[in-house]
Amino acid sequence: MGTKGREIVGEGVDKIIEKLNKALADEWLAYYQYWVGAKVVKGPLREPISAELSEHAGEELAHADKLAERIIQLGGTPLIKPEDWLKMANCGYAAPENPCGAAILEQNIKGEQCAIGVYDALLRELKGKDVVTYDLVLEILEDEIEHEEDLENLKEDLEGIKK
Repeated sequence: MGTKGREIVGEGVDKIIEKLNKALADEWLAYYQYWVGAKVVKGPLREPISAELSEHAGEELAHADKLAERIIQLGGTPLIKPEDWLKMANCGYAAPENPCGAAILEQNIKGEQCAIGVYDALLRELKGKDVVTYDLVLEILEDEIEHEEDLENLKEDLEGIKK
């Protein structure tokens, strides 16, 4: 990052980089959770659930890319070891051990709700300090809110079949 760009962010840049790396860890784990869930899901609505999970996986990977780029712009280094993802993550990882569509949807809804909380808190911290990172986090938050809604709608559809 250039001198003036770093000056705008101020002294808290290292703290911002750390929080972005934690979010990056979440995005990598979310990507994998969605990707593998799309592969193993079973039961009613398997195909639409798999399609939605695959779409979300791609979006989580795009989030990881944007976060890594911003970390580098701020003068930091993105997490470079996959073993650090679980150590640094805010939201963790829920392995899809039960391939039932309802269980996988529930796991991913909880993950999205965690991500929404993380990005909302980060927005509050960034407000008035770093407009570029703020805008990036807002964009990602909007996607996470949409993901939660998509998954809840699928869960509702699945529950409607069971009645």
